Amino acid sequence: MNESLFFRSVFISDLHLGTRDAQSERLLEFIRNVECENLYLVGDIIDGWELRRNWRWSQAQSDVLQKILRKARKGTKVHYIIGNHDEFLRPFLPMVMGDNITIAHEKVHYALNGKRYLVVHGDMFDAVTMTKKWVAHLGDRCYLFLLRLNRPINTVRRWFGKYHYWSLSKMAKQSVKQAVSFITDYEEVLSSHADDGGYDGVICGHIHHAEIRVINGIEYLNCGDWVESCSAIIEHYDGRFEIYEHD
Repeated sequence: MNESLFFRSVFISDLHLGTRDAQSERLLEFIRNVECENLYLVGDIIDGWELRRNWRWSQAQSDVLQKILRKARKGTKVHYIIGNHDEFLRPFLPMVMGDNITIAHEKVHYALNGKRYLVVHGDMFDAVTMTKKWVAHLGDRCYLFLLRLNRPINTVRRWFGKYHYWSLSKMAKQSVKQAVSFITDYEEVLSSHADDGGYDGVICGHIHHAEIRVINGIEYLNCGDWVESCSAIIEHYDGRFEIYEHD
């Protein structure tokens, strides 16, 4: 991607910087080439869970943070919404850093289409994360293990001429969650919460599943992630919202 992309707002979540599987190079390419008035970091930006277990930080991950700070200095409004993996920041909220960086539990986005959107990571609406934290941590370890298997699996696939990336971890995660209706319940609970608060929609992350749809009259938008899908929610200058996939 060489040409600059111009959007009114960009929403990205689940970068998981500090993990081996963070797509830092692709993320850096995207951030370097995108220009926007508002940049929302919708939770799980820095993975405190993994850093406590095994400190791993690359130059590319430092470059991502430096590029975001540089955009803020040049006038982009950066809104950092805390998620469960970067919950170590929660005791210090809300926080303001300079003129253009805010860190908070949630934020209200006033869109060009005249609607109000609640921007929140979404972990507070995940019953497993909130009530059975050990299960959430165990699931996180299993997910990381499956991510590791993706590499040798795709190496073998390339030997047989199949160059399209295939993700065992993504397939397993979606299959398990669909089996317990997790995604549907999560989306409906979040949309209901936005409706109760008088919002027109909700923009979130957490479940690594990019989506835009209307649920009971409420717009539900999920940013996806930058571990596998490398996706974002973008707001165009004509008021449209769209899922962006970095390829």
